[in-house]
Amino acid sequence: MGFVIESRQLENIIVIVPKVHRYERGFFMEVYQADQFRALGLPSNFVQDNHSYSRKGVVRGLHFQWQPPMGKLMRVSRGTAFLVAVDIRKGSPNLGKWFGLEVSAENMKQVWAPAGFARGFCALSDDVEVQYKCTGVYNGSAESGIRWDDPDLGIEWPLREVQLSEKDRNAPTLRNWLASSNSEQFTYEGQTTRSY
Repeated sequence: MGFVIESRQLENIIVIVPKVHRYERGFFMEVYQADQFRALGLPSNFVQDNHSYSRKGVVRGLHFQWQPPMGKLMRVSRGTAFLVAVDIRKGSPNLGKWFGLEVSAENMKQVWAPAGFARGFCALSDDVEVQYKCTGVYNGSAESGIRWDDPDLGIEWPLREVQLSEKDRNAPTLRNWLASSNSEQFTYEGQTTRSY
């Protein structure tokens, strides 16, 4: 089948496009194949799959986990969403910078962001399903988040009227996160770092 790396953003975020076979009955594509991901320098050891449903205007994130470190390969299987990743690694030349991309069931793009990046999305269509493969198993005692509308980040979300969970509404700013001792879990170690 095959995958193409469309772009690399902020050094470690990778946009992946799968080869899609379309015909009159529909389409077929491979979402993941370990040997092809390894050949492209992508992670190949995913241990958890997540699937979320959201209505238009829902924002989830910006989330991250440090024990175990969790990278995420995200895609949209229904509707359209704006996927975002923010570099939260201390000492990174991209600290506080963000990348966002509109991903849909139609364009079938996937976005990989390793541990050390806060991830989230905004549902842009009436019904949105986001699926993501994770390199770590969920651990609620070693996770946190960054406020979706942190003014220091300046994320250009496509919607301003949004719905948030209580947890996301009360998430710290990046500045507050960096002042906490847990922020030492994510430090920049240069391009050779593979925080899968």
